[in-house]
Amino acid sequence: MTRLAERTTRIASSPTMKVTATVDRLRREGVEVIDFGAGEPDFGTPAAINEAAKAAIDQNFSKYTPVGGAAELKRAICDRYRTDYGVSYQENQVITTAGGKQALYNTALTLFNPGDEVITHAPFWPTLTEQVKLADASPVLVPTSAADGFAITSGPILAAVTARTRGIIINSPCNPTGALISEAELTVLAKEASRRGIWLIVDLCYEKLIYDPTPHNLPAVLDRHCRELSVVCGSASKAYAMTGWRCGWSIGPAPVIAAQTALQSHATSNVSSITQKAVIAALTGSQQPVTLMLDEYRRRRDSLHQWLTDDPRIRCAKPAGAFYLFPDLREIMAAAGFADTNALAQALLDESRVAVTPGEAFDAPGFVRISYATSMENLREGSRRVLEFVARHAPQPQAAPR
Repeated sequence: MTRLAERTTRIASSPTMKVTATVDRLRREGVEVIDFGAGEPDFGTPAAINEAAKAAIDQNFSKYTPVGGAAELKRAICDRYRTDYGVSYQENQVITTAGGKQALYNTALTLFNPGDEVITHAPFWPTLTEQVKLADASPVLVPTSAADGFAITSGPILAAVTARTRGIIINSPCNPTGALISEAELTVLAKEASRRGIWLIVDLCYEKLIYDPTPHNLPAVLDRHCRELSVVCGSASKAYAMTGWRCGWSIGPAPVIAAQTALQSHATSNVSSITQKAVIAALTGSQQPVTLMLDEYRRRRDSLHQWLTDDPRIRCAKPAGAFYLFPDLREIMAAAGFADTNALAQALLDESRVAVTPGEAFDAPGFVRISYATSMENLREGSRRVLEFVARHAPQPQAAPR
């Protein structure tokens, strides 16, 4: 019998990546699938970014860089945050990582100890809690409510604080709900975190994907109220359509970044040198491609929301950010007899060839995550299939004749 390390018994594989793998397998088998599970932009990386990478290859920029990233890239990150948020960081307060996921993982491993509690809000991106477990700490989930669009508020989070609380993780915009935390609510958390000596980690991987004019300068709130007890984790993946390039970053106190750099030096070392040049171009070049993608996502969000809610039993708040709808299907499940959204999602894939992510993956039974990071044509056809599936399994009762 194969003996594995005990820590492997405490974690589960990524349910979101499982959907991606299933769709990939079906497509390789020749099965046509509408993929509403994808957690990545469907746009190509902007041309100027690609050209910077090609130039790096031509110039043989193919050697190791410093573990935490080239100085030019760190300066570009600092300058981007200064321009966007009015906050000032130095190069020794930044590390670049293999995507936002590694930034968050480095943060968990350098801040949390066995026996610590780490609070986050639910529904949640499952990697956040699995990383806490890998750091030998315990995740504590604070539910948000569909009734108010899953808004992230300070009161329930602070009510969950105990003597063992070491950290609070905020994901805004949130995957899977698209919900935000307001500047005022984060201010309350930041002040209390500073007063109580609790780390406040903010995952801003979807920070460029906010649809309406909403104050969301979270880095400035952290800078003002708990700079020495906060870490910002960001990524080029979603904003610049660079998921496969693998570049994220952590920004925080110099001792934390030094510890993350030491850790990364024994794990992955530096981000790909070619990727680093590409991300420099992304951060320092025109931001118009970001705006164009955001405008298209907004159009898709509004259209898909309208199409799906044509059936009034599909209740769904419009997300404020990210690129997911998170509809409540509990009424339909009850009428159709599905035990959970795992069963519903499997039936939808088997019968209608539409892939969605079950809500159980996010601690949200009765909901599904639907990504609109795909073409309008796919969204229209996919929504048609979903509505036909619902009508077949849970037909609406006919109104009695007058």
